[in-house]
Amino acid sequence: MSGKERSCLTTLCYLEKEGKWLMLHRPDRSEDVNGGKWLGVGGHFEAGESPEECLLREVMEETGYRLERWRFRGIVTFVSGKGVSEYMCLYTADRFSGNPVPCDEGELVWVPKDRVADLPIWEGDRIFLRLLSENRPFFSLKLVYDKEDRLLSAVLDGFTLEGA
Repeated sequence: MSGKERSCLTTLCYLEKEGKWLMLHRPDRSEDVNGGKWLGVGGHFEAGESPEECLLREVMEETGYRLERWRFRGIVTFVSGKGVSEYMCLYTADRFSGNPVPCDEGELVWVPKDRVADLPIWEGDRIFLRLLSENRPFFSLKLVYDKEDRLLSAVLDGFTLEGA
């Protein structure tokens, strides 16, 4: 890896309630790669954290909810044309408690699952959100983007997805 390339470990969780996912709408800021996009909640690992510890901390910080039941659904590898690789642990959660809090990362909105694809989301997110909706067993998905954030390829469980 050259000096300009870097990698990071993250978690991402889609909280589920009454046929909806809790989505985070990020403000459109030029320094934020996710600016203007809709995502689940999560973030970067802190030193020494397990994936579950990161998941629980990030969900609490961003939403105010304490997860009571969650599923580890897959590993998503993002390769950016801008020299960043992200290894993301993907979760869903359907049991949680607490009171929602304002999120300093953006606006939290419960969105019907069948409407999420209509939102401005990453092209690769469409793939893993479909896999989640299909209740696909644990999967590994690699998404490769170019410098303009266009999806170049998607590899699911070692096999290239055509048309991605």
